Amino acid sequence: MKKIPQRTCVICHSKFDKRDLLRIVSDKSGEIFFDSTGKANGRGAYVCTSEACVDQFLNKNYLERAFKRKVDKEVVDAVRQQLMEKVKMNK
Repeated sequence: MKKIPQRTCVICHSKFDKRDLLRIVSDKSGEIFFDSTGKANGRGAYVCTSEACVDQFLNKNYLERAFKRKVDKEVVDAVRQQLMEKVKMNK
């Protein structure tokens, strides 16, 4: 049986199967985006699909903390839009 990788939500610190989490990526060029495939190159931050965790991740500068740099408001808004669409689809 193949082992399923585990990842930790950066907000609630609960462990989940990697495929059950939302992944936000910062690639080499510095672009930050929601990775729907879970396979994009770059540093990833994982958030569980609970609305409370997604809200806290986007509203409390966790993007900046996760990637250790300043993130423009437009980028945060774009990631918020992508994550909210994904969370609504999972309901």
